[in-house]
Amino acid sequence: MTAHPLFDIGGRTALVTGSSRGIGLALARGLAEAGCTVVLNGRDGEALAKAAAGLPGDRVHTAAFDVTDGASVAAGIADVEERVGPLDILVNNAGMQLRAPLLEFTDTDWHRILDTNLTSAFLVGREAARRMTERGHGKIINICSLQSEVVRPGIAPYAATKGALKMLTKGMCADWGPYGVQVNGLGPGYIETELTRPLVEDEEFSAWVRRRTPAGRWGRTEDLVGGVLFLASPAADFVSGQVLYVDGGMTSVL
Repeated sequence: MTAHPLFDIGGRTALVTGSSRGIGLALARGLAEAGCTVVLNGRDGEALAKAAAGLPGDRVHTAAFDVTDGASVAAGIADVEERVGPLDILVNNAGMQLRAPLLEFTDTDWHRILDTNLTSAFLVGREAARRMTERGHGKIINICSLQSEVVRPGIAPYAATKGALKMLTKGMCADWGPYGVQVNGLGPGYIETELTRPLVEDEEFSAWVRRRTPAGRWGRTEDLVGGVLFLASPAADFVSGQVLYVDGGMTSVL
């Protein structure tokens, strides 16, 4: 049995930002396994090379550039398109979390989390879309969050960036949809990664996550792959401006 052609993304070229580890690396792996040429991005060239060596196939590339700097992004996207080929798929995954009571959150940390979680998606999305709109097709997937909709104490700035990313996704859809580019978001719930390991190991917090999630468990990075493959495929050609929440049902219950 073969997969339905609507879900076939073999031969397409995808760039995943922030993909040397964690969610980004898992999404890059899923795209590579689906037959895409994949470009890993981050700031650390050695970490990217190590991550690329662990992915299947011989069509995995790396591109080390700073997604929060406009000039770096412009040069990086131009280099990727020249060296690897035209981008069909962009996954804006670069992100960070800084936890602190809002009254104690510093100006420096505010701008840092804003640049990493929101400005990066604008900069990389804009440069990719310059080319996608000229070609008349493209898929952009912004990695939003459960916190694009809800928030808990101590992460207000993070939630602000992810809520704004949801609206940026809709704005990109409005501006670039007429040129054949679909822009959607993927909203992970509580996902177990090396960065969330301290929360997973906090039994009180982990028990709260399991109680609040109808699926009764933390998510795994591989739980997110199917959503990205769908949004990157022809099956989603009439889907744009949406956020697909992969959260075990958490956003649907009180």
